Amino acid sequence: MELIATALNDCFIIKPTLFEDERGYFFESFNLQKFNTLSGLDIHFVQDNQAKSNYGILRGLHLQKGEHAQAKLVSVIKGKVIDVAVDMRPESPTYLQHVAVELSEENHLQLFVPRGFAHGYAVLEDNTIFFYKCDNFYHKESEGGVIYNDPSLNIDWKVKEEDIILSEKDRVLKGVAIRPKG
Repeated sequence: MELIATALNDCFIIKPTLFEDERGYFFESFNLQKFNTLSGLDIHFVQDNQAKSNYGILRGLHLQKGEHAQAKLVSVIKGKVIDVAVDMRPESPTYLQHVAVELSEENHLQLFVPRGFAHGYAVLEDNTIFFYKCDNFYHKESEGGVIYNDPSLNIDWKVKEEDIILSEKDRVLKGVAIRPKG
């Protein structure tokens, strides 16, 4: 496993060590001891989730607030997405910056999204299966989010605007209220 730092504090791309031969491939998709050692974090995942979506579906940008905040480890089992993490921690030097990573069944990459980040993804292929681990249980009353097309974030979702399909919940999210640092 290789941990690759992104431009955002505590947000990492994980590249597994892939073993391939004539039978196919094998890789260790997660190892808590290796992850915690390489990242310097102390993460313990408690919930796994999976979603199947078609091209153009955009889910996000979501986050859990307060004591119910969640760190996530996200990956794609089948298909391809553009995955986005936005640092929503006002005290962070990377506040309101984002990282976008293509995750696919071919590249086997994963993205670790820390607590305090908004997260979302746009599906780039039909029948995509998205998988993620959370380090805290879902709590409906702690839901939050940011509208996907907030101009201050300037995220390229790699899907034409007219092809984007949103849930009603995501359609009514608000933009970020930019707070001065310090």
